[in-house]
Formats: sequence, C-alpha cells, structure tokens
Amino acid sequence: MSTEATLVEAGVGTTSPTATVRPTGGGVLLALGAAAAFGSSGTLARSLLDLGWSPAALVAVRLGGAALVLLVPALLAARRWRPSRRSVLRLALYGLVAAGGAQFCYFSAIQYLPVATAILIEFTAPIWLIAVYAVLHRRRPSPLVLLAAALALVGLVLVLDVLHAGAVDPRGLAWALGAAACACGYFLLSDSTGGASEATGGTEDEIPPVLMAAAGTGLGAVFVLAVGATGLMPLAARTGTARLTGLDLPWWAALAVLVAVPTVLAYLLGIAAIRRLGGASASFLGLAEVLFAVLFSALLVAQRPGAVQLAGMVLVIAGIVLAQRLPTPGARR
Repeated sequence: MSTEATLVEAGVGTTSPTATVRPTGGGVLLALGAAAAFGSSGTLARSLLDLGWSPAALVAVRLGGAALVLLVPALLAARRWRPSRRSVLRLALYGLVAAGGAQFCYFSAIQYLPVATAILIEFTAPIWLIAVYAVLHRRRPSPLVLLAAALALVGLVLVLDVLHAGAVDPRGLAWALGAAACACGYFLLSDSTGGASEATGGTEDEIPPVLMAAAGTGLGAVFVLAVGATGLMPLAARTGTARLTGLDLPWWAALAVLVAVPTVLAYLLGIAAIRRLGGASASFLGLAEVLFAVLFSALLVAQRPGAVQLAGMVLVIAGIVLAQRLPTPGARR
C-alpha cells in the first residue's frame, strides 16, 4: 500500500486511482492485539517514571531489550532480504522516528499529562496526515473531512480542559504533539516498506516484519543513548518497587513486561497488521489503543478522566473515525 493509498482512505483525493488492501479477519485480530499491547505501555512506563527513571533511559532499555529478544529471529529473516538503498533508508528512519522518537516523546508527555490524554493527542496523527497531504498536493479536503477535523479539535479542547487555567501543562502538550508527528511516521514507514505485499506478491527488498521490528528498536535505542551521552537528555535509572494500584512489582519485572508486551509483541503485531490492512485501516483499528490505555490507566494507576474529558475523547475518536472511513471517488475498494 502506498502513502497515497493510505491518504485516499483517509478522505483526501489523489491524482490517480489507487488500489487498496481489503481488510481480513486475521488482519483485524492482529491490529486489535497490537492496540491492546501498545495500550499497556503508558501505564507500565508511568510506574517506572514515578520510581525515578528518566524517559530517555526507559526508552533505551525498552527498545534495546526488544532488539536483543528479536536478534536471532531477525538474523534468520535477514537471509531472505535483498536490501536496497531505499529499504535501508526506510529502516533507519523507522528506528529514529517510529521507534525511538515516538516512544521518547510519549514517555516525556506522560510525565506532565495523564496517560489517556497523552495517547489521545498522539492518535490525532491521521488528522495531521490529511492536513500535510492536502498542503503538499494543493488539494482542498472535502467538507466532511473538515468536519472530522473540527470534531477532533473540539474534542481535544475538552480533553485538555483549556478553559481552566493550568489545566494542561504546555510541556506535556508539546511532547504529545511530537509523539503524534512520530506516529505519522510509524504508519507511513510501516505501510510503505511492505505496503500491499500480500496483494502483489511482495518484492525482494521488502523488509521482513521481524527484521524491521528488531532493527527499528535497536536503532532507536542507539539513537536515544547517543543523544543521552551528549547530556541533552538525562539518563537516570532507579531500583525499587514499581507501584500500580493494587499491585507492586520489582522494577526489573515491570521493565521485563514493558519490553515483552508493548514493545516486542506490539511492534510485531502492528507491522503485520499494517501490511495486511494498509496504513489507513490499521490506524483506524489502532484507535482501540486509546480505549485500552484509558482502561489500563484507570485500573492500574487510578487515572480516571472526568465527564468533560470523556465527552472530548468521544468527539476526538468520532472525528478520526470519520476522517479515515470517508470514501473517495476514484479509489477502488
């Protein structure tokens, strides 16, 4: 699936018809599994941040641990891969943006914002994709797309409770918007690397999912460590007990779960889902991650949104769903 096809399903016209990948039951289950796994990361990370870990250290250990777990299967998969300059560049960008950048921005955001608020801002990525595409290609979005964007923006105002002074920390908002930008890269890079491989039979330089997950997380970890070594991002780790509501875990156990579930499992399921469904459909189903994150944060760290915030979440999700499900004449389905 090309980037252009992804944005067709999001409601912005293109210059030529583009085939899309039909959703499959297996792809839907993969996407929902990835959403559940990813949705647990904020709650687990918050328990370690409260213990004294810095976002950079947490991201570096999380991604580096995932890369080590995936190393052997990735090396086996690499034997089937015929790299090209383009695929290597995509792999590097995936590690820097989709893995390292997205996780660092998100973990930085939840230091200042509730988990549910930060992840909801991150998931406005499809709206920003539509806006960027419309500007680059000088094509005006349809009225329904504009309505979708308006719903999402009004919902964000309610979620952030901007009418009350001090309700939102601007540092958290900035980091969450950075995570949204990186999320755009995640969907575009995952989709473009494999695209409609199952529909077209694939190509020799297509990156195997396990190799992409391993190399992406490894490169992301190296990038974060390199920046941390300069002193621009503090690298701090603490031992002790990671406290969750009704459950206390040793720091190493919480970290192990963070590596295994919302990293290794989530990235593998997410990449596989995107390649079966295409970027737009996968990101649509990925909205379930917001619901899982709200559930986990309410149950495990007692972060429960109020009635106004819940209403705002409904509007944001409605806007994103509308933006992603609008049909476009000329797009074959």
